[in-house]
Amino acid sequence: MQTQAPEIPEDADAPDWARSVLTFDIDAHAAAQGDWVLHYEQLSSGRFRGELALVQLDGVRLTGEKTSLALRQRGRLGEQVYGFAMSVAPTGDVYFDGRKVHPDAILCGSGREIDFVTPPHHHLLGLTVNRSLLNPLWERMYQKPLAAWLERQVDLLPTPENAVALRSKHLQALKEALALAQHFSNASALNQLRDDLLIEWIEALPPSVDISDLDTLARRKRMVDKACELMMANPDEPPSILAVCSRVGASRRKLNYCFQDVLGTSPIQYLRALRLNGVRRGLRQAGPDESVQDVATRWGFWHQGQFSLDYKKHFFELPSDTLNRARKGRPG
Repeated sequence: MQTQAPEIPEDADAPDWARSVLTFDIDAHAAAQGDWVLHYEQLSSGRFRGELALVQLDGVRLTGEKTSLALRQRGRLGEQVYGFAMSVAPTGDVYFDGRKVHPDAILCGSGREIDFVTPPHHHLLGLTVNRSLLNPLWERMYQKPLAAWLERQVDLLPTPENAVALRSKHLQALKEALALAQHFSNASALNQLRDDLLIEWIEALPPSVDISDLDTLARRKRMVDKACELMMANPDEPPSILAVCSRVGASRRKLNYCFQDVLGTSPIQYLRALRLNGVRRGLRQAGPDESVQDVATRWGFWHQGQFSLDYKKHFFELPSDTLNRARKGRPG
């Protein structure tokens, strides 16, 4: 069933091209990012709080994202878009496209598919650019076409000096653009800000890029993705880990190592988090005659007492509280 994201609180006076948004739900946080198709899963315990700064310029989108909990973020930014992202000050491990990355890494590649796992209290800076804008700029800077590795998902390590400068420049550009949005839209000033920041991101990239290990890493990630697909194929009757291992052709130890390397967690912990997220969405969309037990059973939780304890530990509220609040929020 398609879920409807909760209402997104934001500044009603903000222009369409520049705004800041405060969210208290992962689905609202995903929906606040406009035409990007994103899906979030809450991996750590607690109440979610997110902050977004979004600035859409001609051919470029600048973002700043703060999230309070560990999350997995998957989705698409667009077919003809390239993305660049960087953590401000990671409070834990960040995983990008199935591998743990350096705290200073620039994460970049095609916007056709993205996959992040971020720790609690994370601050991410991002820039997406249309191919039609990036290609001629790249050719002017390097006298050659766009690098082929941009079609992949790559983590690149800038120099420490470039990392510091890039973070500072991006944060300042967001601040300036949001300030301009409160007063006037000066196209010339905005285009200059856009070009300066885009060049800063490109120039921070290292001069040589080694992608020789990407295929090996991709095979490991495909195994994990296949295991996740099998675990969620019938959520009311989730398979045992041994059954999943048999289907993907891996020992339990190997599957556990792959999950730790790709997602930073174990298969059992990840499956549990996915099912709890599924229940939460189900409670928010429950029919008038559906109970907490009805929804929980659809997601394979048969022992209601233990389920309620697990749910409260993960979301800091009882499942009945989620259901009652959702019903009170509906018209009539």
